[in-house]
Amino acid sequence: MSTQKSRRDWESLADTLSIQGQAFIDGHYQEAASGASFDCISPIDGRVLAKVASCDLEDANLAVASGRAAFDAGSWSRLAPVKRKQVMIRLADLLEANADELALLETLDMGKPIRYARAVDVAGAARALRWSGEAIDKIYDEIAPTAHNEIGMITREPVGVVAAIVPWNFPLLMACWKLGPALASGNSVVLKPSEKSPLSAIRLAQLAIEAGIPAGVLNVLPGFGHSVGKALALHMDVDTLVFTGSTRTAKQLMIYAGESNMKRVWLEAGGKSPNIVFNDAPDLKAAAVAAASAIAFNQGEVCTAGSRLLVESGVKDELVRLIAAELQAWQPGHPLDPATTCGALVDKQQLETVLGYIQAGRDEGASLVQGGARVLAETGGLYVQPTIFAGVHNRMKIACEEIFGPVLSVITFDGMEQAIAIANDSIYGLAAGVWTSDINKAHKTAKALRAGMVWINHYDGGDMTAPFGGYKQSGNGRDKSLHAFDKYTEIKATWIALS
Repeated sequence: MSTQKSRRDWESLADTLSIQGQAFIDGHYQEAASGASFDCISPIDGRVLAKVASCDLEDANLAVASGRAAFDAGSWSRLAPVKRKQVMIRLADLLEANADELALLETLDMGKPIRYARAVDVAGAARALRWSGEAIDKIYDEIAPTAHNEIGMITREPVGVVAAIVPWNFPLLMACWKLGPALASGNSVVLKPSEKSPLSAIRLAQLAIEAGIPAGVLNVLPGFGHSVGKALALHMDVDTLVFTGSTRTAKQLMIYAGESNMKRVWLEAGGKSPNIVFNDAPDLKAAAVAAASAIAFNQGEVCTAGSRLLVESGVKDELVRLIAAELQAWQPGHPLDPATTCGALVDKQQLETVLGYIQAGRDEGASLVQGGARVLAETGGLYVQPTIFAGVHNRMKIACEEIFGPVLSVITFDGMEQAIAIANDSIYGLAAGVWTSDINKAHKTAKALRAGMVWINHYDGGDMTAPFGGYKQSGNGRDKSLHAFDKYTEIKATWIALS
């Protein structure tokens, strides 16, 4: 079983791994039209994994044209939903059959622990594709309530060509959250993975062909946001643009959409999520375990990370002590060791960003409780200790800006109203946690929080049946659940007069 593999087993597999770095257009791999490429560097040890095609406008034009031709031909867009379902399920099966390879690509490319790449990322990606595939022949159109001599039909149609720009922290999973409903609905998709972690998306393209998705329906363009990402956002023949990433980039994509063809834009952006622990939390140890995971999982490179820990004053000292103890199990280690829980940050730029925020916390007067240093530098990798700052207030840089690293800001409050005020005092509104034994307090707090997801007495819950997305500058639209299909379909009203 894959779960029984040792570090040596994974390293042996890595030594024999064949890594593809080309773009995937119209059913086959090819170099960027310009011939340009960039080095894909592993944050584990700094070695070059592959040369990856650096796509630009010409490649975007080719991929969008391929997607449009496939859409117009109808081999996928007009295929019966039950037939598309069968192909999507085959693709999910192929992800599972190639799970070791895909997990290894994620870990080598992005630095996350192999245990999570295998059990969370790849497993979740397969689940997302299968769930969307299963759903597509169970979404019904509507008949309007009309007079006896009229018929009003409300039908869904695929939008056409979708450009999907996905982030580097969960490369395969975030791609499949979007590919599932987009492909199942009958669209063509041009997928642009992050230049920081493009390898699993490139491999996924070939698996899609093996599953039976026609050539041109899924194209993958690796490259940089300022080149191929911008080209897709400005493209006059892209009908819908979906994105997960930073709020700054999300805002720019909205501008590009307005400057081009008013393409629909659906954005899942940043977060600075409050994890609120009241004095009457039912289990302080459980809250500490969840808080540690909420900041250290995936090295803190998670948009929903519980990076603001709001603690009622009566339990603050005890909870911080418990979290500090829990974080001992989240110290950085080699990502290919199955025992490792916290891996490497994605690249040198992100390492410097996280260390810069840690220094800002010191400079602004926050109290460093634990961590705060780079470790394992001798390996050539990019590792930072999980870090706790106490004595933080909401005006500090570490409390109001998204760090995307394992840095926890502890903010003390007194009473529900103050907790809600502090929690909502943010440009973001992605997620929140609430810990209390009082059912009334739980519901009142959850209703008052301006966040797209609220978890009561746990953190980061949910599955494919629940929507994922936020309020305010955390973006619009939702991934997962049946609500996700709204992004990839047009609603058409057809009114018939009966003679």
